[in-house]
Amino acid sequence: MSRIGKKPVVIPSGVKVALGDNNISVEGKAKLSIAIPPKVTIDVQDSQVIVNRLDDTRESGAMQGLARSLINNMVIGVTEGFKKELLVIGVGYRAQAKGKTLDLSLGYSHPINYQIPEGVQIAVEGNKITITGADKQQVGEAAATIRRYRKPEPYKGKGVRYVDEHIVLKEGKTVG
Repeated sequence: MSRIGKKPVVIPSGVKVALGDNNISVEGKAKLSIAIPPKVTIDVQDSQVIVNRLDDTRESGAMQGLARSLINNMVIGVTEGFKKELLVIGVGYRAQAKGKTLDLSLGYSHPINYQIPEGVQIAVEGNKITITGADKQQVGEAAATIRRYRKPEPYKGKGVRYVDEHIVLKEGKTVG
């Protein structure tokens, strides 16, 4: 039984939801659309979206919860948007946004030029990188890709980390 899938998605004012033949699109400050997962049907009523399953199998319950979560994330994305924040920590480590690229200097022999994907905005203030956008998947993927360039190391904590991420530092060598 999918508890998440049974809850209706409330459509706030100023948001339009349209059903296509095999997709659903949500339009507000931005426009997002996804393909409807198999084994579910979607009904758009006055100010709600209801996701129903076709049968009582385990897979259709999982697809019902998935579809409801994706639609809810689209509604939140076109009204409020999503945001991830990263910290660049280390001596000489820098980040700078230039147009559609993010220039990173992370201790390698060469600078890293990250191409900012369409629909994602990146702002840099000091050592903090703020990634915003309407699509939750794109924002999270951009943050994970930037973090992957230099993960925080366990001895000094240098690298790129999420703002709320806690790094457990290891003890270094001791001279006995």
